[in-house]
Order: sequence, then structure tokens, then C-alpha cells
Amino acid sequence: MSKSVPFLILNPADDVMIALRDLSQGDCINGVTLLDAIPSGHKIAIKPIAKGQPIRRYGQVIGFATQDVAMGRHVHVHNLAIGEFEKDYRFSQDYAPTDRVDTPDTFMGIVRPDGQVATRNYIGILTSVNCSATVARAVADQFRREIRPEALEPYPNVDGVVALTHGTGCAIDSTGEGLKILQRTIAGYVRHPNFAGLLIIGLGCETNQISALMKAQALEEGRNLHTFNIQDAGGTPKSIAKGVEIVQGMLEEANRIERRPVPVSHLKIGLQCGGSDGYSGITANPVLGAAMDILVRNGGTAILSETPEIYGAEHLLTCRAATPAIGRKLVDIIDWWKDLCARNNASLDNNPSSGNKAGGLTTVLEKSLGGVAKGGTTGMMEVYQYAEPVEAQGLVFMNTPGYDPMSATGQVAGGANMICFTTGRGSAYGCAPAPSLKLSTNTALWVRQQDDIDMNCGSVVDEGANIGQLGREFYDMMIRCASGERSKSEQYGYGQNEFVPWQLSVVT
Repeated sequence: MSKSVPFLILNPADDVMIALRDLSQGDCINGVTLLDAIPSGHKIAIKPIAKGQPIRRYGQVIGFATQDVAMGRHVHVHNLAIGEFEKDYRFSQDYAPTDRVDTPDTFMGIVRPDGQVATRNYIGILTSVNCSATVARAVADQFRREIRPEALEPYPNVDGVVALTHGTGCAIDSTGEGLKILQRTIAGYVRHPNFAGLLIIGLGCETNQISALMKAQALEEGRNLHTFNIQDAGGTPKSIAKGVEIVQGMLEEANRIERRPVPVSHLKIGLQCGGSDGYSGITANPVLGAAMDILVRNGGTAILSETPEIYGAEHLLTCRAATPAIGRKLVDIIDWWKDLCARNNASLDNNPSSGNKAGGLTTVLEKSLGGVAKGGTTGMMEVYQYAEPVEAQGLVFMNTPGYDPMSATGQVAGGANMICFTTGRGSAYGCAPAPSLKLSTNTALWVRQQDDIDMNCGSVVDEGANIGQLGREFYDMMIRCASGERSKSEQYGYGQNEFVPWQLSVVT
């Protein structure tokens, strides 16, 4: 591809081509006279399509024509919609073990006493309930470098003190799945290697009692894990003072770390896409997938998630499952989502968002087919529920919503020590305690918002850049970031507002 080519056909079986720049009505492109003006990233019919017929992109069905579509017409929400069709899951038929490199790459990691390896070194303040969020933030503010730079000056090896608060924890079923997920999520952060020390602050009367959380998740207080309730501490000022004292007591030990070479097998990467557009499945997602293939060959783990955003493309994963049972786990999760939507009068096709559609994506099927490219081409080794500890190596899947902060929260709770995030419309996302690297799908976004983006993948369509080579370059960037180089979002202090556990329970 190059700047002189104004279109792209992704598969010989496709019914559409993709505009690589804004095109005008009347233009003749690849022998097709355009009957409409076509925005960059959007689809053009390259043959007549009858009403009710499937429309293909990537050689896969992305929906069905809602009216007759003439060759040269803009194909989008006005004439394309989702529909049901049979998928051939071909469980494990394309699975092949991944060839591992003889000498795995290394990065400069922080080895914890229990053998876990960190990419960052934070002290965290978590909350059991929304009611303790203000106190938690007030404690963290006493150690924020931009507010009180002198507080952490003696501790240069501590990346920061962060308060990760949430909006739930009470008025929910004390024995329900929602509380279990919240407790599992909090426990995942408590155990996360990127935290050198943790403080959990509660109110005292909430449903999510700290004592019950600790028992359910087999957590024990110690030098690096402390808890207390505001009501027991005597109110807000006393609680803030107590929290500051506890954090201060953990800083000296947290500062006594050094980075040393460790195998890349210790990296667990959460894969995200947000603000996707028509280029996502062509540029940034395949580039990220190429980097994940290198990671997996070196023994690392890639966590693909956002279940509603792989709906319609799940058959591309089930055929690569290491066993049929693993593939069926994914299908069972898809069926659970269908049932959830049916019971709540919702539709999985309420995704894509308005921004996705403005960028050229029409249906969730189309979005999903591009989204799975983030996972690369290796076998799917396991399927996890939200915030479950990820123990398998290689490409795995975690059941999460498509909402980026909520999805990434589950991945980090499962052990992800880095997030890689593709965006076409623009994102300023960050994630404490795991650094987040962002890739732009198009050069226009990079030019407009490069202060927030770590790598531009628009050169794939602008200059014909090789996806594999860009994947290698991004993999090298990941290694540098895992070794301590700060991402764009870290430079601007993102991460404390992006802790969003999945809320499933009825609020009463």
C-alpha cells in the first residue's frame, strides 16, 4: 500500500473495498464509479448486493444488506445490519503448538520475594466501598509528586502512591456473583506484583466487609498489606492521618528494589482497543498481533478480552483452541452474553459506538473481526472468567465487557503487568499499576494527538510499512516500557481513575 492507492480490498471474497482517503462522488476507483462521497476508512460496494444477502469484509460476514445496494454505493448503517448465521467453530482444527525461541528475550524487571516479577513499583490504596473513596484519595494526595514533590524525594525507586477507588461495595447481594467479582478483583490487585505495598480502607458498615473479603480471598495482613475502617479510626481526619502514617511506614522497604534481567515469560499483556475505526483491523490491531506472536514465542502471555467485541469472530479463536474444551468455554461465554442481553432487552449490536461508526465500522461483527487481530496467530491456550488469575502461558481469553476501563481492570486483576491499547478515534487512557502503551490506527490521529499515543501504525496504509516489522518495533518498545521507560499516559499521570470493576449485582 502507498499514498497513491486510494482503496484496499482485504480478501478476494469481499463485497466491499475500503477507502484510504476521502473520496468524492463520481470518482472512478478500481473500475468502480462512486455513487456517493465516501469518508476515509468507510466501505464501498464493489458489486451489486441484493437485499438480505450477506456482505463480507476480511472474507467474513459483517452483516446483511437491508436494501438493494448498487455497485459504487457507500455501505454503512443505512444499508447494512447485523443478522444471525451459522458459524463453523471447527474446535481446535487449526491449532498448532507454538515454536518457542531457543534463548528467550529478557527485560529489566523487579523480582518480588515470592518470585513474581513487576514492571512497576507502586504503593496502592484500595477501597472496599465507594464511601471510603474520599479518604483514600486524600491519603494518596499527600504523596503525589505534582502536589508534594518532597514526599517521595527520599524514595526514587517508588513509582508513586495511587488510590484506586470504585463506585460500588454496598446495597448488593452479600452472597451474589457481583460481590464475588468485586472481591476477586480487589484481591487480584492486592496480589499484583506491581504493588510493593497495599492499604485497604473501608467505611465499616458496608456489604463488602474487609474481614469477609480477606477471608474469602485468603488474604492476610502483614508488613505490606494493611486495612482499617473509617468508623473504627474515628472519622475522616483521623483516618487520613492513619493512612498517611501506614503508607509512610511502607515506603522505605518499597524503595529497596533493583531491576535485573528476567525472561520475557514474566510479561502478561492485556490487549485493548478503544475508539476503533475502519483502520483498526487493517493497521494497529494486526501490528499488535504481530508483537504478541513474538511475545508468545518468547514464553510471554497475551490476554485478549472484551467479549462483546469478539462476538461474530469467535470462530476464528475456537479453531485455534489448544483443546476442544477450551474452545467450548468461549462459546459458552458468548451464549451467556446472548442470554444476558435477551433478559435485559438489550442487543450485542449496540456496539459499535457512535465514534466507531463515524470511523467506518458498521456492525459489531465487523468490529470483532478486526478486534481479534490483536491476539496474533498463535493457539488459544485457556479461557478465563473476569479477574481470574491468569496462569497459562501464550494467548488466552478473559471474559470482560467491551468498556475499556472495566475490561482492563479485569485483566490487571488477573495479572496483566502491561496494557497495550489500539485506538482510531483517539484515547488518553492510562492504567495504574500497569503501564499502558497506545497505538494509533491512522496518521491523522497521530498528528492530532501524538502527545497521548506511543506509536503510529498509520504508516501501514500511508507508506506500505510492513506489519511484521512494525510489530517487532512495538515489541521492542514493550520491552523498554516493561524495563522502566515511561509511557505517554504515565507521563501525564493517568491511571487512578481507570479502576472500574465489573458490576453485575442488582443494586437494592
